[in-house]
Amino acid sequence: MNIAQEQNNQGQDDRQEVTIIVNGRQKEVTARELSFADIIKLAFDNPPSGPNVLFTVTYRRGSGDKPEGTLVEGQTVKVRDGMIFNVTATDKS
Repeated sequence: MNIAQEQNNQGQDDRQEVTIIVNGRQKEVTARELSFADIIKLAFDNPPSGPNVLFTVTYRRGSGDKPEGTLVEGQTVKVRDGMIFNVTATDKS
């Protein structure tokens, strides 16, 4: 395989859909990396809002050296097929 073919294949990989599970529901995504905010949008059709609402995002079946963990606002995580996310909203009142 030459470099042009390799780069073309890499470009195709970037758009390849992977299946992840968010709060027990299958979601198809094409991004290689998702942010904290992206995952919340996938978890809730209409996310709760307000000054006292906090979100907790945990994941498992991740890639490489970080197969499980917690995300906080501003962080991102590399996604892989079969990865599982749990998102909860709490009211800190």
